[in-house]
Amino acid sequence: MITTTDESLLAAANEARQNAYADYSGFLVGAALLTTDGTIVTGCNVENASYGLSICAERTAVVRAIAMGYTQFNSIAVVASPLATPCGACRQFVVEFGEEIDVICADANDLSRFRKWKIADLIPESINRSNLP
Repeated sequence: MITTTDESLLAAANEARQNAYADYSGFLVGAALLTTDGTIVTGCNVENASYGLSICAERTAVVRAIAMGYTQFNSIAVVASPLATPCGACRQFVVEFGEEIDVICADANDLSRFRKWKIADLIPESINRSNLP
């Protein structure tokens, strides 16, 4: 079930998607991260001619949130066309901040087409604080 908060996050992610710098792939992605105090922090993908230097929308949102002083998150929305889930690197990046974070992914052409998971379901057996020495 999608909540009004989820809808707000998807709208913010869709808006952030418009700022994506995807000159090489043409694959625009936006993300919106909800902090535990209700702040929404957005990000978009930024590509580079050296693909390894590119950064996904999800990691952009997390890095931006950290730079703003936030470290606790409730959920992250990701909007792309077609609907896409976070890559493995982004899954690991998000799970660092909690296994209970909701991940909501939607198609930019129809935000009512969405899927929702807990981050732990997308990256089982992740590397995290609880399993490091």
